[in-house]
Amino acid sequence: MARMTGRRALFAVPVLLTVTFGVFAVAAASPFDPVKAYAGTAGLTASQENLDQLRANLGVDQPLPARWWNWLTSALQGDFGDSTVMRQPVADVIAERMGWSVLLAASAFVIAILLGTALGVLAARRPGGWLDRGVSSAAYTLEAAPAFWLGLLAIWLFALKLGVLPAGGLTDAGSETITFGQVASHLVLPAAVLGISQLPWFFLYVRQGVMDALAEDPVRGARARGLSERTVLLGHGLRSGMLPMLTLIGSRVPELITGALLIETVFSWPGIAAATVQAATSVDFSLLAALTVLATAAVLLGNLLSDLLYGLADPRVAFDG
Repeated sequence: MARMTGRRALFAVPVLLTVTFGVFAVAAASPFDPVKAYAGTAGLTASQENLDQLRANLGVDQPLPARWWNWLTSALQGDFGDSTVMRQPVADVIAERMGWSVLLAASAFVIAILLGTALGVLAARRPGGWLDRGVSSAAYTLEAAPAFWLGLLAIWLFALKLGVLPAGGLTDAGSETITFGQVASHLVLPAAVLGISQLPWFFLYVRQGVMDALAEDPVRGARARGLSERTVLLGHGLRSGMLPMLTLIGSRVPELITGALLIETVFSWPGIAAATVQAATSVDFSLLAALTVLATAAVLLGNLLSDLLYGLADPRVAFDG
């Protein structure tokens, strides 16, 4: 396990370096001017001399490799620079928003895994039954449904028509304090929508894995020994059927991040979505690079987690082989 983790860490270094350089290269090729974005309406009447001075102060007058190298060396020391669009240090921008994004993504992931696993096991128990056909049809439909469309549909139904859940935000309108109850009620819709958008893949993987496991000789032998169907299903079928699903966890991280950004925008959730959009449209080099590194690191950690979980669940897999 230690050797594999070390190899993955070494592999991550050139990946992160390439990703950060690519962000600066794409931003440099963008037609947007970060100086005018930073100056706002004042930039419309500012003299060229003032704009050039501002460009030098922001460091965007330097060549692309120099900008990237300056940012990288500072980032390695814990200084990610200042966000030109947020007018505050990048570390503060991320710290203020990351917790809410993690809360949303983690809640949605738990919903997708638990509900997808439960439905997958129940569907695999009686293949071709009404539950299997109904849930499988819904899963294939949800695969084609964009997350933002599901979010808008949920707002229309539960917030506007039924009025049982808030439409967005983190707290109630006019509230000056953040309470657990308000956060929990505002989290229900975005977490449920994001979780349901990720559910089809977990359901289909578990369903197929459990169906294959129930058809194997060890399961037939367990039934022949008189073990209860519950023991056979949970003790034998589920454990073997969960193995393919474990590899899915890491591969769903990029889709989860993308979906979370869309859901945060739809539900006005105070995560990193707004910061990401503003950084992209304003060519905020420092913030763009930091957020991209964060997303890339999350994908790499997700893939590592999948391999570790698979190895722990199946002793036949060698970590260091």
